[in-house]
Amino acid sequence: MKLYPVNSLNAGISLRNLLLAAVVATSLSAAADQTVTLDGNAGGKRFDGIGAVSGGGATSVLLKDYPESQRSQILDLLFKPKFGASMSALFVEVPGDGNSTQGSELSHMHSRQDENYSRGYEWWLMREAKKRNPALTLDGVAWSCPGWVGNNNFWSQDMCDYYVKWVQGLRQVYGLNLDAIGCRNERGVNEDFVKKLRSTLNRSGLNKVQVHGFDNWGKTKWDWCRDLDSDPGLKDAVDILSNHTMFEVPTPAAIKTLAGRLGKPIWNTEEHVYKKGFDCEISLIHVFNQNYIASDVTKIVCWYLVASTYPIEPYYDVTMMVAASPWSGNYVVNPALWAYAHYCQFSAVGWKYLNGACGNLSGGGSFVTLTSGGDYSVIAETKSAAADQKLTFRIEGGLSKGRLCVWRSDQREQFVRLADIVPADGAFTVTLEPDSIYSISTTTGQQKGSFSDVPAAKDFPLPYYETFDQYSNPKSWGYLPHYTADISGGFEIADRPDGKGKCLRQVIGAKAQSWAPEWMPYTILGDRNWKDYEVSADICLDAGGWAGVMGRINNTGNGWGCNPKGYYLRLYASGDCALFAANQATNGAPGKVLATGKAADFKPQPWHNLKLRFSGATLTGFVDNQRVLTAKDTTYASGLAGLVTGGDNDARNTALFDDLIINTVNGEKPKPTVFAPDIEPMYKP
Repeated sequence: MKLYPVNSLNAGISLRNLLLAAVVATSLSAAADQTVTLDGNAGGKRFDGIGAVSGGGATSVLLKDYPESQRSQILDLLFKPKFGASMSALFVEVPGDGNSTQGSELSHMHSRQDENYSRGYEWWLMREAKKRNPALTLDGVAWSCPGWVGNNNFWSQDMCDYYVKWVQGLRQVYGLNLDAIGCRNERGVNEDFVKKLRSTLNRSGLNKVQVHGFDNWGKTKWDWCRDLDSDPGLKDAVDILSNHTMFEVPTPAAIKTLAGRLGKPIWNTEEHVYKKGFDCEISLIHVFNQNYIASDVTKIVCWYLVASTYPIEPYYDVTMMVAASPWSGNYVVNPALWAYAHYCQFSAVGWKYLNGACGNLSGGGSFVTLTSGGDYSVIAETKSAAADQKLTFRIEGGLSKGRLCVWRSDQREQFVRLADIVPADGAFTVTLEPDSIYSISTTTGQQKGSFSDVPAAKDFPLPYYETFDQYSNPKSWGYLPHYTADISGGFEIADRPDGKGKCLRQVIGAKAQSWAPEWMPYTILGDRNWKDYEVSADICLDAGGWAGVMGRINNTGNGWGCNPKGYYLRLYASGDCALFAANQATNGAPGKVLATGKAADFKPQPWHNLKLRFSGATLTGFVDNQRVLTAKDTTYASGLAGLVTGGDNDARNTALFDDLIINTVNGEKPKPTVFAPDIEPMYKP
């Protein structure tokens, strides 16, 4: 049948459309391209959810800085049941002070003696997600961890304890229970570690937290599974067989058989669909369907949740939403969001994939059927279809034979309700158009949620003056100021040692066990279109080394390595300065020295002001308002500002920054930036 749109503003359905639906649904005499039996007694594997990853590189960092009204709207569109994406699973990074693609996230344990369960925003995000959907499942894994863990050995008892502390903090501080945890993201296999992790969780009263392994990609990702039969300890330790990108490398038949025999589900803990527009939406449904059809995957999370990063960072805007303009409150819903809605508004964790009712369409495309009791939902896509195709469903085994709602997405419009279907004599036939997505379900209450008051986008404010003094209780803000995005290291709001208010401190004094190669600790903010401007900050070198300001940053790496492209000016405790053009020739390399200089009459005082001015091809460095160097360079014409610190031989050095000013060239000192009054702290004092 052709499916006819329903006016979404009208709760009723036109009589004409109902009659058309009923007529075609009862016309089973015409031959169908394919017939499917929906047998409620057929059984099937448990459905464990569809969702996305927050993390693997500080992917949600700017979301926390939105005014509360827009922040709440974004969270509703992501998590509120039967409203937007309505996702049923959230997977987060267990932060580890190291770069893990787009950036780094603050650990709850910078050192063995340190514990703090308010750093960063993942706690807040999980709490807000569960507030909207209590049935949402929570899962996580670490990409990186601090260097002290295991004395630089990730696969250690220290790391097991580190995980347990994080899970306990989530429960004790936020009242949230983690459903599952992995071993490490994409860093190989260690069978002894997973046994230790399971044992440590059990000893800590966390028996219900399931463990999955080993979250890798490529053709060898399943090789370890051969040991499950020969090693009872391994079999007992691993609850779920989990890996990445099963659409790219499907689960081998032998592994599917093994998993079925051992009663262990298969999860895809990181799927990738890097496309735009409706092509991304329909490709997601195709990938979701094929993960089950070809690989027996019962839970799929895509990397990543929402683009709340700066656009110069890798893999920007390959998600369901872009929320990267908190200073304006603007955000954008991508068609991909409605792919999640096509699944999650019509199912829930604990439903079952129906045996005999999931597969490929004979004319191109695929479908799966999910059931719970008498309810069922069919999710179909026709991405590869060349023409319309008829599909007849026969309903048996106690499944409902009542009215079915129908929702469709195509290139023209996404997630639109069509005329209901009324089965006749326990069957109905539909005609599926090419390049379309359909959700056909006995459930009710779905909607295409939206908000009419999304503000227009605005440029990052210039001039910009951050004193850090407004964060009187840094803990309530997750120790993170507005708008900065840590790419490597960790920059926290802290007290000035002299008692004169707050400042920003780079707190990671030893290299993390990073998932990817790292550059020096740096954090960025601003506008990629800035060309001629000045960036300055007061700097205190509290542990030696050097610290500096950055500008015209237009790239932060490709996701494996985080060298920036841009300029930065170093200041040493001696008063010596050096201007660099950072490049990406070698991971971790400082770049090209453009000029050096030294401040005259440099006084050995704790704080000095450092400024870098861009005026066309002329780059000028100042210390305490005294010019110390000048260079000519045309490598980079525009980009963001930032703060950076480091030491000799790639050492990590802590340093303090205050009174960060980004200004027009030779502009008067601005007044401190006034932030929107309704940017609420993540954690209440």
